[in-house]
Amino acid sequence: MTNFTPTKQAILKPYFSINNATVRFLNNVLFKNLTFKINKGENWALIGQSGSGKSALLQTIAGRFNITGGNINYHFEDELLNKLPDDNGTSAKTKLIALVEPKHHFRNLSNTTDFYYQQRYNSSDSEDALTVDNYLQSIKSAPRPDTWWTHDKVLTLLNLHQLRDKQLIKLSNGETKRLMLAAALLKNPVLLLLDNPLTGLDVKTRQEFNGIIKQITASGINLIIATSVHEIPDAITHVAVLKDGAVANECTRADFNPEVFNETTTDNIDTAELSALLNGDKTAVTYNHIVQMDKVHIQYGNKVVLDGINWEIKTGDRWALLGPNGAGKSTLLSLINGDNPQAYANHIVLFDKKRGTGESIWDIKKKIGFVSPELHQYFPTDNSCLQVIESGYYDTLGLFRPSNAARAAIALRWMKTLEIDQYARTLLKNIPASAQRLCLLARALIKNPALLIFDEPCQGMDDHQQLHFKNLVDTLCSLSNVTLIYVTHYQHEIPNSVDKVLRLDKGQMA
Repeated sequence: MTNFTPTKQAILKPYFSINNATVRFLNNVLFKNLTFKINKGENWALIGQSGSGKSALLQTIAGRFNITGGNINYHFEDELLNKLPDDNGTSAKTKLIALVEPKHHFRNLSNTTDFYYQQRYNSSDSEDALTVDNYLQSIKSAPRPDTWWTHDKVLTLLNLHQLRDKQLIKLSNGETKRLMLAAALLKNPVLLLLDNPLTGLDVKTRQEFNGIIKQITASGINLIIATSVHEIPDAITHVAVLKDGAVANECTRADFNPEVFNETTTDNIDTAELSALLNGDKTAVTYNHIVQMDKVHIQYGNKVVLDGINWEIKTGDRWALLGPNGAGKSTLLSLINGDNPQAYANHIVLFDKKRGTGESIWDIKKKIGFVSPELHQYFPTDNSCLQVIESGYYDTLGLFRPSNAARAAIALRWMKTLEIDQYARTLLKNIPASAQRLCLLARALIKNPALLIFDEPCQGMDDHQQLHFKNLVDTLCSLSNVTLIYVTHYQHEIPNSVDKVLRLDKGQMA
């Protein structure tokens, strides 16, 4: 990697610093001799390959991990401590730092349990959820003398006014991302930490993100954002490059050369191994219609989610399903995947059988390999990665039976194909988010299903992982007659094998 030329800077007032720290999480050492500092008025981007330590550094700054060597200093705390009322000894930094993570931590209205995967489609259970307005009203702001972000300001900035009465569980992935950022701003932090905030956002919102970040930093908030080298906001003043759990390079934005980080375009797929994995099942059934929908209409109360959808998918078709956040894509997929009970009130044929003619949800799911941001959000993380992938044979969220040696061996082969076999014995919760997604993709592939549904599968992946997965999908399509539905907000992610497009906008075919 090319080193950056250090930039001479005037002596600035430090705002936050870590000095020669050893950072641990459970039994793992995340950083050794970690040194990182930001000055007041600086805004930093953290870049690096998947697993390089970007998210871990943000969580370290947020106080989530143990520091067993060196020290960590929140200099802004000294500046503001006397201005904040004592709150049972609570450190000021816990009030003045906001971290927006890739996953949300919403809870039921009764506050008794977290949301679960299918809750949004079950009307009695989905009612047990706060609305957007309720949730934002519950956020407590730090009692700073210079409070800026109000309820109305965050609704306007993040275009949430029209979602105020929508229940949290029914938000799209992109809408959830906007809400999480709004909640962080309502805390009026002095330091805002964003972990890949653009994942799941549609083209329009991503285009607006530069302006959003400019308004946030103009309000006096210092920003540290873990992001792709291709999506560094204009308000960023400095860039830190992480590699193998260390800050490898730092520079000003003016000195940063993104071309240094262009990933190689070469990639190798073991075609023979992939062919062997795909041809293990000799009992595959060919269907005429994988999906057939006629004037599908989905409505919750007065809210129409899908209106007049006609869609025919035949065996071997490869579709892109496109549209902005909230267009109805996830609801449409839930009708195919067997998760939405309103399928019975519509004319829907799946795998040559009309819904409601005797097939069970499990009959449907065993024919489908599925991955989505929602599945990743709610998937239990206490299994090893190998167990998670093996669970794909049984369509369960985790392995609830003794492992089958032959199937575990195939799971490991899929892990090698997706370049994640080093995590085989590691718990899902202890690996990088991008590797978690790849585990769930392997889980979707392991049973060689007739239909693959990939809903934003590349979220959080680095350039090489995206390229490898795209090539893997194209190779898989060339070697088999698998049917594919692919959802993304990034045009470059769409596999070359995709040749049909369905666009949705506001629940209708666009």
